[in-house]
Amino acid sequence: MQNSTLLVVVSQSTKPAALEPLSETARENNVHLIVVILGVMPPIPVYTYAIGEYGAYVLPDSWYADVERANAALDKLRKQVSQYLADQGASAEVRVVSGDAAAIPDALTRHALTCDGIVIGDDLRAQTQLFNGVLREMLYHAPAGVMLNAQKSTSALQPKSVFVAWKAGGPAARAVRAALPLLRTASAVTVALFDPGTEPWEEGETPGSDVAAWLSQQGCKVTVQPYPSGGEEIGKVMLKRARETAADLIVMGAYDHSRLREIVFGGTTQTMIEQQDFAVLMCH
Repeated sequence: MQNSTLLVVVSQSTKPAALEPLSETARENNVHLIVVILGVMPPIPVYTYAIGEYGAYVLPDSWYADVERANAALDKLRKQVSQYLADQGASAEVRVVSGDAAAIPDALTRHALTCDGIVIGDDLRAQTQLFNGVLREMLYHAPAGVMLNAQKSTSALQPKSVFVAWKAGGPAARAVRAALPLLRTASAVTVALFDPGTEPWEEGETPGSDVAAWLSQQGCKVTVQPYPSGGEEIGKVMLKRARETAADLIVMGAYDHSRLREIVFGGTTQTMIEQQDFAVLMCH
């Protein structure tokens, strides 16, 4: 994470002190933080006078007052967060993205174009629609890895033990590549394969050996470990095995199957999104 830029996405209910672990990491590793506060504006109440071609749409004055109050509260929070990070000695800038909940994720994409990693704040989970929209947008359109549950301690951004859930394919390879700065400084990297394929065209002659060789060349301390699922859902097995290795961070590809299938039937990605015990870095 040295000399990098980290995008931190939080909600309008965040507390400045909740950013302390991130500010500490930023201060110690010359990381620049771009904190974006998301504000959902009051919905537009539309009233109509008359009907047909002579109808007119009117917005009540009370709505404008509500929007002004919401914007004032966001600006106040922006100043508080900015002052807190300055007092902590962290290099940071604080921005606000506000609007309709459905439009915010798309507007956020521009802010993610020039960063090395994205942290989605824990407080955003309380706004389910916004959380899901932001996560989906960042996974599919941002050029950096997305981290969940990384705000509680400094260990997620400075992990000693990293658990890489490897499955040969683009999503997992992109996740490992995004995590390389963290993998290089970790004391132990476990490359985990769950029910690896037996055919050479699936995982190679020796499953996991190719990614292990690549990471070793990068200076990582790697161990390859195959795990049987025993018929249990992979996400649950992954959490058990990560706990056994005392992992500070899990690295994995997201939505290797279609997102719709994951939402309807469940799956590894959905399990890892919903859990809050481990910090996880994902890429699609």
